[in-house]
Amino acid sequence: MTGIDIKPDAQGKVRDLYDLGDRLLLVATDRISAFDYILEDEIPYKGQVLTQLSCFWFELLGDVVDNHLISADVADLPEEFQPYADYLRGRFMLVKKADMFPVECIVRGYLAGSGLKEYQREGTVCGIELPEGLVNSSKLPEPIFTPSTKAEIGDHDENISFERCAELVGEADAAALRDLAVRVYQTAADHAAERGVIIADTKFEFGVVDGAIILADEVLTPDSSRFWPGDTYEEGADQPSFDKQFVRDWLTANWDKTGNPPRLPQEIIDATSEKYIQAYEIITGRTFER
Repeated sequence: MTGIDIKPDAQGKVRDLYDLGDRLLLVATDRISAFDYILEDEIPYKGQVLTQLSCFWFELLGDVVDNHLISADVADLPEEFQPYADYLRGRFMLVKKADMFPVECIVRGYLAGSGLKEYQREGTVCGIELPEGLVNSSKLPEPIFTPSTKAEIGDHDENISFERCAELVGEADAAALRDLAVRVYQTAADHAAERGVIIADTKFEFGVVDGAIILADEVLTPDSSRFWPGDTYEEGADQPSFDKQFVRDWLTANWDKTGNPPRLPQEIIDATSEKYIQAYEIITGRTFER
């Protein structure tokens, strides 16, 4: 069984979504995206890692913020999905329907990616002024909230200022999202640091259920975060990471970013799969069930 013969009501780059009326079924596939393309090759176990790591964080963060998770137990699957229980085990979540905010809530604790590029040009990240003298991978004086728009598949998310975020969602909700996102990040970063992992930055999605803001979608996975090994961290250079960097690096070296991406070599697929599993096992302290 490599999938479900039921057409999803919506699809993201990685997830398939089924509308069950009063709730949703989210299924994390093994699809992988890079440079805004969904690649032809899949990464074994990736969907299970994303789902099971998200479930771990939802439980750990329960005292900080409520979330949308109802169940990840195959016994709770609706009857029409029971024939696919073997495929779905470990890669699905039954979740509450939420009125989602139209922004990505990004929190950065270290200088990397698009934030580094902006800082090198202007001394700011998403318009937030930072101290002089920071370099690649520098730890920031304190975590910063740098929201972005939600792009359609194939388009780029756009970094926006807090003021623009407030225009989109209202000042009160923007302030609540900022404070909640930073608190969630700090709680998770403290846990990860105890396990020897640096969470350099991450992306959250929030929604509203019964008038309260809740954490939704995936959370603190290798797809939505930069995880760096703490024992080799040294500012001033790119860091190795527990994510799809193998895929990005191989594509950068073997593709000019025009036309469709090439097929991935098996060794890149295998190495990426192992990195995802390694991230899960280090952060949770659990053995991944293959």
